[in-house]
Amino acid sequence: MKQYLKALKHCFDTGVDVESRAGKVRKSFGYQMHFDLSVGFPAITTKKLAWKSVVSELLWFIEGSNDERRLAEILYGDKRDNIKDKKTIWTQNAEADYWKPKAMFKGDVGKIYGVQWRNFNGEDQLKNLILSLKNDPNGRRHIISSWNPPELKNMSLPACHVFSQFFISHGKLSCQLYQRSCDMFLGVPFNIASYSLFTHMLARECNLSVGHFIHSLGDFHIYEEHFDQVKIQLERSPKKLPNLDFKTKNFFKYEVNDFKLVNYEYHPKIIAKMNV
Repeated sequence: MKQYLKALKHCFDTGVDVESRAGKVRKSFGYQMHFDLSVGFPAITTKKLAWKSVVSELLWFIEGSNDERRLAEILYGDKRDNIKDKKTIWTQNAEADYWKPKAMFKGDVGKIYGVQWRNFNGEDQLKNLILSLKNDPNGRRHIISSWNPPELKNMSLPACHVFSQFFISHGKLSCQLYQRSCDMFLGVPFNIASYSLFTHMLARECNLSVGHFIHSLGDFHIYEEHFDQVKIQLERSPKKLPNLDFKTKNFFKYEVNDFKLVNYEYHPKIIAKMNV
């Protein structure tokens, strides 16, 4: 994860301080990181990664759900009636004052990532992607888009990781993600892990090995209230990357506990508030 720390330091040292929709930030524009998934899983080691949150959110996207309480069920492995007080990383979005008047039910987060993946104006992009990877491995249309302009107003949070393209070479699957808005301290390590896991899952489904995850950052920024936490993180030395182990199952039937990080060593958690 040295590349991530380099990007974080670049933003912290050279970014410009501005007022944003969600408060004061230090921001830069345009950066790219490459992670070789064959040499280890890019889980951040300079603090603890919320692994189950990463896995549960990705499985929730794959389901095509718009229900934050369904995410809670996946994360905690229990029925919603038993976890009413349990929160997820999407609880703040579901309960945001600007969104509540549009919400159709408690927990509704609108037509976000999973909805677009599974029903983009009637197209199941995820099933189409898997079929195209299997049937046309040299194709240039292995793409999933979460940016649906007519439906942005119907999302509690317009997509940040907006566009991913997949590429097969020498029996290896690679993914390039374009992310328009990048919360460098909290969000980006999470996004790196999520799309790396997604690439592993797709590769397994298509009988491929994993290649690279390429992360292209648009507006990448650090919130002012995270400055102290960033300083702590930049003082820490990264540890050896873990490996990913998971069962082979139906792509759409995985559960959180099917995925394990093996030999994951990390520095202590650094607490920070999420901005919405």
